[in-house]
Amino acid sequence: MKMSWYFVAVAGLLGGLAADAGAQCTASGSPGSCGDPGTVSMTAGRVVRLQMSAGSTSLTPPTTADFDAGFNSTTGPTLTVSANASWTLSIRAASAVWTATNTATGVAARANKPAADLKWSLTSGGAFSALTASDATLVSGAATASSATTLYFQTLYAWSVDTPGSYSLSVVLTLTSP
Repeated sequence: MKMSWYFVAVAGLLGGLAADAGAQCTASGSPGSCGDPGTVSMTAGRVVRLQMSAGSTSLTPPTTADFDAGFNSTTGPTLTVSANASWTLSIRAASAVWTATNTATGVAARANKPAADLKWSLTSGGAFSALTASDATLVSGAATASSATTLYFQTLYAWSVDTPGSYSLSVVLTLTSP
């Protein structure tokens, strides 16, 4: 997950430093009153924030029915974006294949399970897209205090190649504000 933070503020302090800045105010008589107009300025840059409901997701372990269907589904994290300008949230796999660890004696975990065996969607019953090592736009929007999106996953399984093992895949979320 990458997050960009940028904020710069500049302010001119006038009140107590007016004499130092060359401004002058003189009052006489009773009651006395005078005032000097001043200016305060600031520059605000782009500010974006990505919050995730969970830093990792445990995918649903496959059952025989899942192998027969070729996949199973898991609800992923809720992603919340706050930004003071337009923004884009992207997703990609950190590598082209899953990390596989042997868990059963005499059976090698599938070392070449492709990242594309993990699909993602923004709706639980919608169209799913295969995860790749290139950024794909999840969602984008205009300036907002809070835009929440839930991520859904489908994991693909095949009887002939998905051997017992422990599998993991790093997913990279990138929030940008052009």
